[in-house]
Amino acid sequence: MDLHGEIRQLSRTIAEQQIAPFAADVDRESRFPEEARIALTAADLQAPHIPEVYGGAGMDAVGVCIVIEEVARVCVSSSLIPAVNKLGTAGMLLAGSPDICSRYLPQIASGEALFSYALSEPDAGSDAAAMKTYAIPSDAGWLLNGVKRWITNAGVSKFYTVMAVTDPGKGARGISSFVVHADDHGVSFGAKESKLGIKGSPTREVYFDNVEIPADRVIGEVGTGFSTALRTLDHTRPTIAAQAVGVGQGALDYAIGYIKERHQFGKPISDFQGIQFMVADMGMQLEAARQLTYEAARLAEDGDPRATYCASAAKCFASDVANMVTGKAVELLGGYGYTTDYPVERMMRDAKITQIYEGTNQIQRVVMARYLLS
Repeated sequence: MDLHGEIRQLSRTIAEQQIAPFAADVDRESRFPEEARIALTAADLQAPHIPEVYGGAGMDAVGVCIVIEEVARVCVSSSLIPAVNKLGTAGMLLAGSPDICSRYLPQIASGEALFSYALSEPDAGSDAAAMKTYAIPSDAGWLLNGVKRWITNAGVSKFYTVMAVTDPGKGARGISSFVVHADDHGVSFGAKESKLGIKGSPTREVYFDNVEIPADRVIGEVGTGFSTALRTLDHTRPTIAAQAVGVGQGALDYAIGYIKERHQFGKPISDFQGIQFMVADMGMQLEAARQLTYEAARLAEDGDPRATYCASAAKCFASDVANMVTGKAVELLGGYGYTTDYPVERMMRDAKITQIYEGTNQIQRVVMARYLLS
């Protein structure tokens, strides 16, 4: 078995034995999946992308996607632990100094802390460059004010990569990236959003009221935050695609088990050609999404000029497939699929977010069209 096969086997074993048993409760109670955090940390899978020099597993991009895929196969909320840790720290790995990396990354690698990402705002979603959160120079470094919305794992994460305007006259080139601590004076959190899916992953607003940020907490050079954010997405959109593949695969696997056992007209419904065609299309689309996801992850890691296009393509295609597959899985279970006694309705609800966060699929199509037309 090759390395990626070993990663899949380990991740699947942990997911099925230590995460899946709690997935329904996590969804029903809208609580953070602490059991998953403990299990993933014990296996060094809570932030497997962090290099060995900082105490991490040093896993390659495809390996990270496999981990996220296998966890999402049983619980999408839990898969956001490694996914958001990568999102929160990717900019630091891409642009941060060795000093700032050595201060924060070992804490994430050990599982001591989680790291979230704060870019979106109430009036700056798809148009992230229109953000209003700002930072002005102060005696201590910077004074941060503003609000961020739709922040995944907010209130649970200890650290946050926060984008803020530092030079209003320069547009996107006047945005900088900062590390903010949850316990910094002036940082507070809104109530948890009541969501359709991923209910185990808290989503909150984050408020900054005259937060003093030391100068050594700037990630990269001042004014480079937005360009780093765009580079970050090349590396993290494939992880959302991996989530989508995972939840789709989980739904397909469950549906296949059901149709083999469900009898109508004297035989398993899996014997009917119409059902077989549904399953074939679901599996075909998922495998295409999986291979595109892995290729996008490889291209980003290699710094290939096609990375931005393929990252958007993978995220867009895989999330569309996930929504189709989970919906079909509900259909295959009939009335049972529509009840909370079976996991496919949760999977269908969880799949929807993959079309929305880290750039809606409409934005992904804009990105792809610009690349093709250039």
